[in-house]
Amino acid sequence: MPEPVQSLLGRIEAAEAEHLSLYGGEVRQIGPLRAMFAGPELPVNVACGFGDSLEGLLDSVEAFYTSHGLPSRLVLYSHFADWDTLARRGYRLVRLLHVYTRTLDTLPDAPQLTVRPLPPTEFARLSAEAFGPGSEAIMERAAQRPRTQFSAAELGGQPVAAGAMSVFGSLALLFSTATLPAFRGRGAQTALLAARLHAAHEAGASCVAVMTTPGSASERNVLRAGFVLAGARLSMEQVRV
Repeated sequence: MPEPVQSLLGRIEAAEAEHLSLYGGEVRQIGPLRAMFAGPELPVNVACGFGDSLEGLLDSVEAFYTSHGLPSRLVLYSHFADWDTLARRGYRLVRLLHVYTRTLDTLPDAPQLTVRPLPPTEFARLSAEAFGPGSEAIMERAAQRPRTQFSAAELGGQPVAAGAMSVFGSLALLFSTATLPAFRGRGAQTALLAARLHAAHEAGASCVAVMTTPGSASERNVLRAGFVLAGARLSMEQVRV
């Protein structure tokens, strides 16, 4: 029987809170959630792990980010319920991603392109080049993560796309996947997806989650790989007036 969506999203949210803490820096445990500060201007400076309640949490979260000179930033999932409290405190939606999942009861064919492990320093360089200017700092930090597998897809012996994966119990998260602009549309992301699904299965995971921008090429790739839409991940930021 398929896992209820609310339960599945709760598991993904808990895994993401742990996942974000692997970027290092200061991690503050506040009740059930973790608030992260990995360094100036990094997109992983967020609080995650709320579940469906903000009760007694926001004052501490906001004080934590104020101490770092930042607005309070939260990651919530679409099973969350207390939107009125967020509106009263001045939060607005700044980004929405679709959350896709796939069980590993069946696996795709082995990738047609060569996919190989990528040393962290190579991952930082290749992924920053693929994501483009402005991504260098977060890709450098991603390359320093523990408990993370980095992979490259090759064309003609040249690494042209990179992707990462971490496993949290029975759940694997795929992230930081990008292809060099000159090599897009040639199957590199499809190969990385297939290879990491096999790797997740070998690591003992039974389910894989990935987040994509709605309507993007990445979303089309995960749909072709057998993922199904489970919900949405919402990034909220407090605007002080």
